[in-house]
Amino acid sequence: MSVDTPRRIVLLRHAKADWPQTSDHERPLAERGRTDAPVAGRKLADTGIAFDLALCSTAVRTRETWKLAVHELPQRPKTRYEDRLYEASLGELIALVNETPDTVTNLLLIGHNPGMHALADALAGEAEGDTRARMNGSGFPTSAFAVVSFDGSWKTVEHGMAGTLVDFWTPHD
Repeated sequence: MSVDTPRRIVLLRHAKADWPQTSDHERPLAERGRTDAPVAGRKLADTGIAFDLALCSTAVRTRETWKLAVHELPQRPKTRYEDRLYEASLGELIALVNETPDTVTNLLLIGHNPGMHALADALAGEAEGDTRARMNGSGFPTSAFAVVSFDGSWKTVEHGMAGTLVDFWTPHD
């Protein structure tokens, strides 16, 4: 596969979490999150994107989101649970994306805000239609996802690149 292959990265924020007396990393999904996560999975399936790899934060709420969403996809992608996605800065997220093998065409990250919003904004030099306005206007709520397309190698992903924000979806539009 050529490094000039069109690629897509999809950034999914975890579903709504509960606030029990536990560490932030161990917070489970709230009832609304358990309802919204499968809906997000169906909307991901509707994009028609066949994911080659899913990287999921190790936090309980992201793992639960992925478990509920993945059942809605026509094919389960290879999944890797990644500690570095939890509380990752924009630079750390870009470094993680840069490690993606070029055999991967479509990458899904299941993570947290503000990182998911920051990464979508940083990678989308352009946007189709009103996608950027909708993304920035909504603040990238729980269960939302953004789709960014670009040409080139994962190693070339950087802040301000010439990717295109092609889709943005939220469960409560």
